[in-house]
Amino acid sequence: MILPFIHVAAKAFSSEAHVLAKDILLWPKGITTISFEYVLSNKQFYYSFGNSVFIAIVGTIISMSLTVLAAYPLSRKGLPYTRFMMLLFVITMFFNGGLIPTYLVVKQAGLLNSLWSLILPTALAPFNMILIRNFFMGVPDSLEESARMDGASNLRILTSIYLPLSVPALATVGMFYAVGYWNAFFQAMMYITDRQLMPLQMFLLQLVTDEKSADLVVNDVFREVTPETIRAAAILCAVVPILFVYPFIQRYFVKGVMLGAVKG
Repeated sequence: MILPFIHVAAKAFSSEAHVLAKDILLWPKGITTISFEYVLSNKQFYYSFGNSVFIAIVGTIISMSLTVLAAYPLSRKGLPYTRFMMLLFVITMFFNGGLIPTYLVVKQAGLLNSLWSLILPTALAPFNMILIRNFFMGVPDSLEESARMDGASNLRILTSIYLPLSVPALATVGMFYAVGYWNAFFQAMMYITDRQLMPLQMFLLQLVTDEKSADLVVNDVFREVTPETIRAAAILCAVVPILFVYPFIQRYFVKGVMLGAVKG
């Protein structure tokens, strides 16, 4: 997993001559940062980066809110028709409406050329909801019973008991959502035509697949930059932000997934 990343990093920091000669493996040669200067001088990069940050943060908040609000009542033993409602969620994991109907729904909702089209249609993932539900079901019933004896409402029980005890699961699922929003590009290909609304992964995809989009600007400053090093630098700029987030919640990952998967 790490070797391709090291190779891309070595290529991003290497000079034009060594990259064109294809003698870069795991260590940069003729070290230079001009490819990063080119990427960071591109206004479209900042538009796309800002869009991806907005999508990842706002989308994760909305998704986590919907996931918790769906998982908590479905984890209650006294709620009628729980099995039927769970079946409705599970069915969506195997079947979907299809590409064209989904596009028509987004269009009729007026979400085309809007960042909300990249958030709302995929705001709730049934797998993540089931993971949180299973974690909630592992919380001892005695805690809820004592809170109800003190007159606590369902909302108070959720916010004061279940959420504090579910930090590992919430951090794990939150990371799933954040990485999913950050890496999403297919929805942008379908719903976004305005370049200023293009997310970072869509900008990166154009650099990687479209030779013309990686053409160099004609000036003396960036004359020694090649499309290949530009792509490598853009890939690093897209990957590094999410890598900085991961270490802060990595310790919750194994615990959150394992505890949430015990009951089912």
